[in-house]
Amino acid sequence: MGFENQMLEVAGAARAAAREVAVVDSAVKDAALSKAAELLVERAAEIESANAEDLAAGERNGLAPAMLDRLRFARERIEKTAAGVREVVDLPDPVGTILGEDTRPNGMRLSRVRVPIGTILMIYESRPNVTVDSAALCLKAGNAVILRGGKEAIHTNVAVAAVWKQALGAAGLPAAAVQVVSTPDRAALGELLKLNELIDLVIPRGGEGLIRAVAEQSSIPTIKHYKGVCNLYVHDDADAGMALEMTVNAKTQRTGVCNALETLLVDAKIAGAFLPGCLRKLREKGVELRGCERTRALDPEVRPATDEDWAAEYLAMVLAVRVVDDLDTAVAHINRWGSGHTDTIVTRDEAAAEKFLKSVDSACVFWNVSTRFSDGFEFGLGAEIGISTDKLHARGPMGLEELCTYKWIARGNGQLRG
Repeated sequence: MGFENQMLEVAGAARAAAREVAVVDSAVKDAALSKAAELLVERAAEIESANAEDLAAGERNGLAPAMLDRLRFARERIEKTAAGVREVVDLPDPVGTILGEDTRPNGMRLSRVRVPIGTILMIYESRPNVTVDSAALCLKAGNAVILRGGKEAIHTNVAVAAVWKQALGAAGLPAAAVQVVSTPDRAALGELLKLNELIDLVIPRGGEGLIRAVAEQSSIPTIKHYKGVCNLYVHDDADAGMALEMTVNAKTQRTGVCNALETLLVDAKIAGAFLPGCLRKLREKGVELRGCERTRALDPEVRPATDEDWAAEYLAMVLAVRVVDDLDTAVAHINRWGSGHTDTIVTRDEAAAEKFLKSVDSACVFWNVSTRFSDGFEFGLGAEIGISTDKLHARGPMGLEELCTYKWIARGNGQLRG
């Protein structure tokens, strides 16, 4: 059987499962989720073993450090992921929520009700935690999900898929509600992206190249997260100690993730006092620095930055640094070079902060908060399906509500259109 028939079978089974999951009680979905969280911890050793096989292959194949970091699924991450699933259990079920009601002059009663999207295709690289997080969120929101991870995580994803199969069976739900595509062949993905009558939404997570390729190839609506070029602006009224700690945290706490800091902007009024010490601290942490001429005048060891650096998602210990004239210049830089992901201002000036929050056109805009908090778990979503840089349907960390749409329901007693 070729990929065309295989993927048609996968998508058809998911469609049928989605119809069933859409109408089950919250208690049934929560039972499956609770069982999955339990099994993740119980089978952590098996999952770690499978992950070690993937990591070894990744190192042999020269996988980039950022990709290896995302691929790593050690016990600590497994347990944190299981905790995220339990948090999803505790969240309110979005399905059936009434978003609005109205009674028309003719007595017709209208309501707008939140409902599942249906069948969702997740495409991602590395990140075995996505195999857990996405399945948990999709299931809680009443959807079926097809998970197509990268070949670098195939053994880990298959091990996690076994957890979902057992958990779904224990709750009496169809196994096809969560399916992992076990072949890494791109031809299989190409077939899935054609099935717009069976799959309702595609969500790609990974490098910009992957996401653009999926968006161009797909005949199914796609929510995109192209890249995370996150900026931190140190305003002239910033607390210098806070600004230093936030910069170091946002850049170095974990570099291979989309909410890590990539560009530091410093107001010219405080650059001379703030930047030398900040750059020294970053260099001590192992960060390679690339800066504008005004930055290099304060620290000649900084490498010259180019326009490509302002738009770069390094996902590594590299940081672009620019001295800007004022708040307006910082905002203009972010709106020109940023990716619309997450940007933050450090300041004690409330008026400046509010102007920044209103003017920066990004999915997440923060005041005195590290960019690393742009995350579904940190936002209280339990987990996240991804961080959308699109503007339609969903923007920023996507949780349960973003995995639903709505429908109009009318109740009457024989109303006729005149």
